[in-house]
Amino acid sequence: MMGLLGKVLRKSCGEFCGRKWNIQDAFTVAVFLGLHSLCAFAPFHFNWPAFWVAITLYVATGLGITLCYHRSLAHRSFKLPKWLEYFFAYCGILSLQGSPIEWVSTHRYHHQFTDTGKDPHSPIKGLWYSHMGWILNSRHRFEQHGGLKNVEDLRKQPFYRFLGRTNFLHPIALGGLLYVVGGFPFLVWGVGVRMVLVFHSTLLVNSIGHMWGKKAWNTGDMSRNNWWVALLALGEGWHNNHHAFEYSARHGLEWWQIDFTWYIIRFLQAIGAATNVKVPTEIQKQRKSFK
Repeated sequence: MMGLLGKVLRKSCGEFCGRKWNIQDAFTVAVFLGLHSLCAFAPFHFNWPAFWVAITLYVATGLGITLCYHRSLAHRSFKLPKWLEYFFAYCGILSLQGSPIEWVSTHRYHHQFTDTGKDPHSPIKGLWYSHMGWILNSRHRFEQHGGLKNVEDLRKQPFYRFLGRTNFLHPIALGGLLYVVGGFPFLVWGVGVRMVLVFHSTLLVNSIGHMWGKKAWNTGDMSRNNWWVALLALGEGWHNNHHAFEYSARHGLEWWQIDFTWYIIRFLQAIGAATNVKVPTEIQKQRKSFK
């Protein structure tokens, strides 16, 4: 069923801007335009309950991406009880950034081919492409590396296959619930504003995080540490640190490098919920040091 759906979505629907587009790409553009258009209503439909709903969902769905999709599933930086892992994964699906299987596959290919022609979203193809253009080219994302062969660990789990099949239904259901509870302001702020902010904070790591900032470690790629991206992306902006020690659950390696996701992991570790938490040793740091 999923194979047939994938073929339908990737069926060509015309040529534009020098490349062929398929149904999935056109749908993605429509979703992006719809969400950004919804944000235009934000100044006219502001109230404090809607604002705090947006903030709460920003943190919850942001952690679904940073803590679960990225540090837990993609890099296995720590372990959680399955019920808690699945809870954070469900928060991630509400960000509308795709299923854990597809997200993790793309990210693992990013680390395998960082800043080369096979990198799914490197700035060597331009700032626009690394920020958003790559999302609008599903053929490039899913076919150049041979598909989802690098996420067999997730594809074996029924819960993640279920999220893959029902990817778009959960954010839509949340939007409906928000509208019922708080009307149009909750929809504008809890869906439009919140999703756009989570989208771009994540995408800034791919683009700005490989262009502007400081290199603290000898990684052999273009990754950079950027403090303001770290603030927006809950700690993900310490991107050079991450590429130096991709197995590390902690990205803000210095005491002054704010890493909100790490603080949550550290709390979960303190109460016994997070185990096998990996951080780089001093010897590992010395090997990556420019000195």
